[in-house]
Amino acid sequence: MKDLRGIILASMFAAITCILSIITIPLPFTPVPITLQLLGATTAGVVLGRKVGFMSQMIYVILGAIGIPVFAGGTAGFSILFGPTGGYIFGFMACAYIIGLISEKLLPVAKTKISKYIVLLSSMLLGVGIIYIFGAAQLMIVLKLSVSQAIAGGVTPFLIPDIIKIAVGSTVAYSVKMALDKSNLLSNSVRKAA
Repeated sequence: MKDLRGIILASMFAAITCILSIITIPLPFTPVPITLQLLGATTAGVVLGRKVGFMSQMIYVILGAIGIPVFAGGTAGFSILFGPTGGYIFGFMACAYIIGLISEKLLPVAKTKISKYIVLLSSMLLGVGIIYIFGAAQLMIVLKLSVSQAIAGGVTPFLIPDIIKIAVGSTVAYSVKMALDKSNLLSNSVRKAA
């Protein structure tokens, strides 16, 4: 990615994800807290596209890996990345990439505002599903859980809160994406990287 604007946008969305990680609600029955980080990953995919969105979440992961306390609850380090909840963090990168890919392919062919919003909302819900897959898989590996135990502790408690977050986040992401597309602000950076 040669364009400086794309790097700046990726860094800004990494910072947004860092800020959203501050808000955490621990649950007593699972090591996975309720957080707002997934809004950073999903919105990055929609707004920035697959490559720059992925890069934004990769920057976020690198910052936490080198010890900057940007993970949920102000944690950091490789022990978090390879601990029970690390799969969710790795899932942010895959989530942003897949949402970006879907947005790049389907938003331009969606003709109405409603169809564009449905594409965006559906891609964000799929992105959250990808985060769940990564998260549950690492819970299974690290804590030696069965599939049903990983789903019960790492997916089920978060379904309703995450649907609410995506309902709100998709409205914001839609507004930002449409405004940026109209202004052509992203045309010289993100579209070249895509």
